[in-house]
Amino acid sequence: MATPLKDRNRAEFKRYKEDVEREGKSFYPYAILHDSVMSLVVVGVIIGLACVWYFTADKTDAGILGPWYTDEADPGTVNFVPRPDWFFYFLFYLLRIFKWPNTVVLGTVGIPTLLLVLLVLLPFYDRRPERRITRRPVALVAALLVVLSMGVLTWKGATAKEALGSELIASGTVDKWAQEQGFQNDPVAVAGSKLFAESGCLNCHTYLGSGAGNLGAPDLSAIGATGRDVAFFKSYVSNPAQYGNNVMISYGYLGDENLTKIATFLQASKGGG
Repeated sequence: MATPLKDRNRAEFKRYKEDVEREGKSFYPYAILHDSVMSLVVVGVIIGLACVWYFTADKTDAGILGPWYTDEADPGTVNFVPRPDWFFYFLFYLLRIFKWPNTVVLGTVGIPTLLLVLLVLLPFYDRRPERRITRRPVALVAALLVVLSMGVLTWKGATAKEALGSELIASGTVDKWAQEQGFQNDPVAVAGSKLFAESGCLNCHTYLGSGAGNLGAPDLSAIGATGRDVAFFKSYVSNPAQYGNNVMISYGYLGDENLTKIATFLQASKGGG
């Protein structure tokens, strides 16, 4: 008959205590000493990095670890793309893999929460006495896959590029839109294309290969082929909520003239070619 789990655990604990009494060291002061030394090392590294940052930089020079401070934030900017701290880059990149609104909750809440619960419950469902990593292939492979996936997602999130309107205009990309869509002779549509790029629309939408494609926002390259007129697009952009779109913000603050330009641009966007 197999030894009950409780008896096996008691035997393991007894052997552990005998090993400690025979050749081990007590928690105090040995383990406390090791923890204290390591804590001092961590604090010393933090203080050292702070000193390097402070003494190698000034108000204008970035130094080794960056400047003391940069320009004040502009609350009126439309070109700033918010990004999380580096330790959330993996979650930031998951937003590009899982699309809004159907699967984004699964990717950003469901999977991380499930992995965290499995980690918390690990001592309860993994009761094997063996702790040598070479004899635990499943645990070893799982740990390596988690570390690898976190590393790859963090790197992808750190290097992900967003299309800024000013950069698209400076590079001539917006001018190419007019040529490809055929509205280069319509000054209102051309002005609307530049406003479209500058107003942050590409932070969510995509247009002829540019943009982020976040929050389930559609590609607008052929939105004009739907048959809607300028008045409809102007009304939609000024107040998307009236059409049941509670994700997109209102651009009514741009004013009637600018809304007309953007609406003309959208109506002229029929897919290119």
